[in-house]
Amino acid sequence: MTSRSLRLGVLEGDDIGHEIVPASVRVAEAAAARTGLAIEWTQVPIGRRALDTHGSTMPAGTLDTLAALDGWILGPIGHREYPKVAEAINPHPILRKHFDLFANVRPTRSYPGIGCLYDDIDLVIVRENNEGFQPDRNVVAGSGEFRPTEDVTISVRVISKEGSRKVARAALELARARRKHLTLVHKNTVFKLGCGMFVDSCYEVAKDYPDITVDECIVDTFAMRLVREPQAFDTVVTTNMFGDILTDEAAGLVGGLGMAPGLCIGRGSLAMAQATHGSAPDIAGKGIANPYAMIESTRMLLDWLGRQHGVSPAVEAAALMRQAMDHALADPATRTRDIAGTADLEGMTQGILNALGSEGGKRAHA
Repeated sequence: MTSRSLRLGVLEGDDIGHEIVPASVRVAEAAAARTGLAIEWTQVPIGRRALDTHGSTMPAGTLDTLAALDGWILGPIGHREYPKVAEAINPHPILRKHFDLFANVRPTRSYPGIGCLYDDIDLVIVRENNEGFQPDRNVVAGSGEFRPTEDVTISVRVISKEGSRKVARAALELARARRKHLTLVHKNTVFKLGCGMFVDSCYEVAKDYPDITVDECIVDTFAMRLVREPQAFDTVVTTNMFGDILTDEAAGLVGGLGMAPGLCIGRGSLAMAQATHGSAPDIAGKGIANPYAMIESTRMLLDWLGRQHGVSPAVEAAALMRQAMDHALADPATRTRDIAGTADLEGMTQGILNALGSEGGKRAHA
């Protein structure tokens, strides 16, 4: 382990991103101060504000700036509300494809008293990130969705052996660090070639992990079992669209999308913290958004980078953040209203900071 600093980017995104990302930085800074971790923050413009100030939702030089960092925090992107101009692009698929962030790690954990359907859920779904049905990322040029006539639309689903193997290995590594149980979710009864290739590729990689119990489940059966017996699952790996849907279902079991963090990872040690939820323009600026998912995503980022780079203070800071969030979530006075609390965003953030022994934390600097 080393004590080198981490270089992290701050991309606030849109709408509530301008509130929850700064809150996440404050909490990370407070935890880092406790462990002696030095973090060099770099503000990177992105989204609608970047369009207004720099002429593009992803200004020139953004990818080069990010490439020089260890990782970054990406706030929610409200691209559906962008104006219909060429410069207003959705940054999500570009970031994931450019940096080969092929695995989206989305944990689901229940906390007592916040409205969870079960009190003992602890699972993680690893979603393949760069293939599948999503037309903005499954081809090199053009789009995987097209309309040859006025009455017909065709959507192309891309599954590759290489993409399946990569996400399978990431999931198996995660399962090894957890309870050594991996479930493959697919629909090879219908998608015999596509899902068949995914499943076969996963089992091929699993041969390198004889200590991991690997089973499989058809996606519709899994959706039912996730509601009825989520405790039966530990680590799950699935294709892009299935993972997108199932992780939202899982979030519904534990209090909603405000409790749904995520971390995008690839082959190397670069990672992107990105909560599962959207930019929520209806509550933006009201100070009532739940910051948990973004803070927990940031915690996952510190833990991941700390382990990948051998930076022990980052791993320790992540552990302190987990303890502080557990403490805040245990008290209705430091929980937001969507999870049976009475606090606003600042109240919950301050509750976490207080548990860390901080008076407010430092704010990000350029």
